[in-house]
Amino acid sequence: MLSKGHLVEVERADLVGEYIGHTAQKTREQIRKALGGILFVDEAYSLARGGEKDFGKESIDCLVKAMEDHRDDLVLILAGYREEMEYFLQTNPGLRSRFPIRIDFPDYTLDELLEIAQIFLADRDYYLSASAREELLRQLQVAHNLRHSGNARLVRNIIERAIRRQAVRLSGLKNLSRDQLMIIERVDLEGGAAA
Repeated sequence: MLSKGHLVEVERADLVGEYIGHTAQKTREQIRKALGGILFVDEAYSLARGGEKDFGKESIDCLVKAMEDHRDDLVLILAGYREEMEYFLQTNPGLRSRFPIRIDFPDYTLDELLEIAQIFLADRDYYLSASAREELLRQLQVAHNLRHSGNARLVRNIIERAIRRQAVRLSGLKNLSRDQLMIIERVDLEGGAAA
């Protein structure tokens, strides 16, 4: 369907300039790079955060025009949290009608988040003790009820923090076994979701 099929991923900083006229130039440059392929705008709602006087509106206007001008050789994908994207689509009368396809990705389940944690740990040659697994599950249950918990990013942050804590905990010990170096204990995870 596209002449090249490549992907250009951008965020607000790649599209919005610091002074009048700079935003249109930056946005058009990213569109030019993406022609023949896909322009993926991550956290697209951030373009609409500043209101009417913000330069993000200028970028939105350029994107809308490009979607029409290059509709046969450009795919524009906007990503972001559901509520923020709903507001974003209201900022320009032409946006909603230009995005007939909307895909809502549900949050991971607790079992899926635990599986992701196991993958992160295994990739680094670590594993959880039984009590550490219980603590991780407790933290994930609390976070799962929060809006925008971060999903896999939250899991990665908890695991990385636990690995650092484990390293500090073991730093003063001598003659450590392989298992001691690989196991993440409950104490390494305590406070992991909020700390």
